[in-house]
Amino acid sequence: MKSIKKKIDEIKPQFEKGGKFEKLHSVFDGFYTFLFTPNDTSKRGVHIHDGNDSKRTMIMVVISLLPCLLFGMYNIGYQHSLAVAADMSFVEMFYYGLLKALPQIVVAYAVGLGIEFIVAQIRGHEIQEGFLVSGILIPMICPIDTPLWMIAIATAFAVIFAKEVFGGTGYNFLNVALVTRAFLFFAYPSKMSGDEVFVSLGSSTAVDAFTGATPLGQIASSTQGAVHLTNVLGEPLTFWDTFIGLIPGSWGETSTLCILIGAAILLITGVANWRIVASAVVGGFLMSWVANSFASPLYPATYVSPIQQLCLGGFAFAIVFMATDPVTACRTNIGKYIYGFLIGVVAILIRCYNTGYPEGAMLAVLLMNCFAPLIDYCVVEANIRKRLNRAKNNV
Repeated sequence: MKSIKKKIDEIKPQFEKGGKFEKLHSVFDGFYTFLFTPNDTSKRGVHIHDGNDSKRTMIMVVISLLPCLLFGMYNIGYQHSLAVAADMSFVEMFYYGLLKALPQIVVAYAVGLGIEFIVAQIRGHEIQEGFLVSGILIPMICPIDTPLWMIAIATAFAVIFAKEVFGGTGYNFLNVALVTRAFLFFAYPSKMSGDEVFVSLGSSTAVDAFTGATPLGQIASSTQGAVHLTNVLGEPLTFWDTFIGLIPGSWGETSTLCILIGAAILLITGVANWRIVASAVVGGFLMSWVANSFASPLYPATYVSPIQQLCLGGFAFAIVFMATDPVTACRTNIGKYIYGFLIGVVAILIRCYNTGYPEGAMLAVLLMNCFAPLIDYCVVEANIRKRLNRAKNNV
């Protein structure tokens, strides 16, 4: 590796100001800092003297997503095998899911990074690294059969209008991956919801008993007090099925077990803030308990426990990997508690009482992204008033 770095350092002056390829400085710098720890560090002042940078932080998030990514690929094949009554081995199911998921990942990265490279060159800025995470999140929160051209259009829209127009990574106030998902949901609703978009049938003909309805879709369409969740063949689903993730849904967010593994990585490394995660779980649990305790015509499904509610849909995935985004979340510690709690409450509130949209995590996080600056402002102002009153009393 040292020999490679030595060779690259030799050609580096050609990409600096006055060099032959100075116009490609942003592109060269982006690859250089991705491969090697930057040489430039602060020498004085209050800056942190550390070799770590945001690229390595983003890579840690990508590593934490790998359990969900790998399991999601397996679950794509597993749901396919159930739906078409195919006898597939573990390797065959994983391979099928890999072939379905990989093109979505490639398209998301190609479009998003391509736009960021172009914008960096035009502005003469460094290439930002935020899309290292967004590029893998986008396909993971989409149905597996989402057309690639839709993912490309939605990714371009989100990168341009949710990030670049505000100044790029670190200046966006909305989570880019969720903006992509929201664009797809409102622009192409038939491809983002329904009973068949979450299970890949391929070229096979499904058996007569097939239903691709997600557990949340089953709850939303229920008119009975008790809901018995079933898989694509109508067979009962246990709590462990929903916890492990052997259910239909956006392919990267079904496994609560894998999400917890990723959460542990993020919390141990200090990338994610535990206050947001913990308060979101509390808020979601309390709202689920309220909804179950006071059944209504809109939500009669009183037999879905609060714990199971938290394992369904994209709730766990959203609070671990998107609500904790340090750019779009609250900055104050008290604000993080409020921010996370409200995400949990709003997500379950939408899920239980809006039958037209049984999944509320996406809208809850985006809504609280908008309110995060206001929450921080109120917290800071409250602290200022508290200290002023304390100073007056001490006079």
